[in-house]
Amino acid sequence: MARWRTDEPEGAVTDERLWLARREFLRLGAAGALGLALPRPSAADDGPTGAVLPVTRRVDLAGGERPTPWGAITTYNNFYELGTDKEDPARNAGGLRPRPWTLTVDGEVHRPLTLDVDELIRRFGLEERIYRMRCVEAWSMVIPWVGFPLAALVRLAEPTSRARFVAFRTLLDPGQLPGQRRAVLDWPYVEGLRIDEAVHPLALLAVGLYGRVLPGQDGAPIRLVVPWKYGFKGAKSIVRVSFVERQPPTSWSRLAPSEYGFYGNVNPAVDHPRWSQARERRIGEFFRRPTLPFNGYGEVAPLYAGLDPRSLY
Repeated sequence: MARWRTDEPEGAVTDERLWLARREFLRLGAAGALGLALPRPSAADDGPTGAVLPVTRRVDLAGGERPTPWGAITTYNNFYELGTDKEDPARNAGGLRPRPWTLTVDGEVHRPLTLDVDELIRRFGLEERIYRMRCVEAWSMVIPWVGFPLAALVRLAEPTSRARFVAFRTLLDPGQLPGQRRAVLDWPYVEGLRIDEAVHPLALLAVGLYGRVLPGQDGAPIRLVVPWKYGFKGAKSIVRVSFVERQPPTSWSRLAPSEYGFYGNVNPAVDHPRWSQARERRIGEFFRRPTLPFNGYGEVAPLYAGLDPRSLY
């Protein structure tokens, strides 16, 4: 694994203000542009909290990079259902009730089902996977997720031959998710994958973080993690997984189709219409580092053989 330089000249740092492509632009500000876009100190900085999960296997899939601290992962979030500022999800997650919680699987399947999230955990078992996470806003983290392969759920449902895509629908409840009281997006949040992406071994349904139950601000009780894609593909607080024949709509591509495509693959050679994706800011580091194609998970490249790389954003 290559070592990343931490002695970049000041001229290599991007502009002082980075405007994010959202209906309401979120400003990282001067501190973020200089590498100081860190969560404010909080009780979360003391370390992981919440119930311990029965993890049976741990695997590092981030090349030995140091995981981002719990305090950063749980206080610097994009979860618009809980607010549009980075600190809003941690402040507003207390109203989210992650138990009891059921996940419905339907559509083009031979075995439609509805299972409690804890039954899914008992059925599939849990493993910890340390993944890089790259946000479309050009910041990144290294996160030790706990979960089970999405492919296990796909196999359980037994898709029909007509199933070509998997659609994810998240909770719609403004009482629990106060951000849904504002028309920032067309709620509920929806995302999708091709079925061959969904069964790739790297695709994960996460129910925990750092060996503990997933905090509300990070998508409790169950969320999608697809490490070779930008973070907006990771639907949080999922309530329904549907197997469909046609490409499903997704929240950000529905809002701004010229800026957010269906695939959302990390590609340093394809810029967002309003900023470069060539480099990224790892939360906790001062200088920017190069962005890796597919976020460093090049083993997924055969999924897209023959497709124009520019179409995969």
